[in-house]
Amino acid sequence: MILTAKRKKVLQVSKLHDERGFTLLEILIAMIILSIGFLGVAALTGGIMRGNSYSSAQTSGAILAQDKMEDIRRQGYSGTSATDATITEVYNSISGYPSYKRETLIDVDNPIAGMKRVTVTVYWDSDAHSIVLHTIIAE
Repeated sequence: MILTAKRKKVLQVSKLHDERGFTLLEILIAMIILSIGFLGVAALTGGIMRGNSYSSAQTSGAILAQDKMEDIRRQGYSGTSATDATITEVYNSISGYPSYKRETLIDVDNPIAGMKRVTVTVYWDSDAHSIVLHTIIAE
């Protein structure tokens, strides 16, 4: 079987259409889909970082409140104020925690005589966030 030049050329052209691969349009669509996915991941990462920062600040606030509560329990009923009192440690006054403020409220004879209700509140972010702990100490 002898192939003419014209017949060879037709076979070569048909082979070009037979090759497997991706078109430019398919590649562009794939890139758009991947870009949207990567933007979603980037937004999620930012949200996770903000959440971690808030959790860290909340943990520090809880530690400061718990430390103060333990100090008051250690002092006992007679070691705390005999009258209602509010003690405020302003921002930059707590060693190692300049962005926190701590307020301790001692309410004498509450809920009944011979008891003191103690409330410790820790604020941060210019009082935008806070954590509160309560306890009652008795004679």
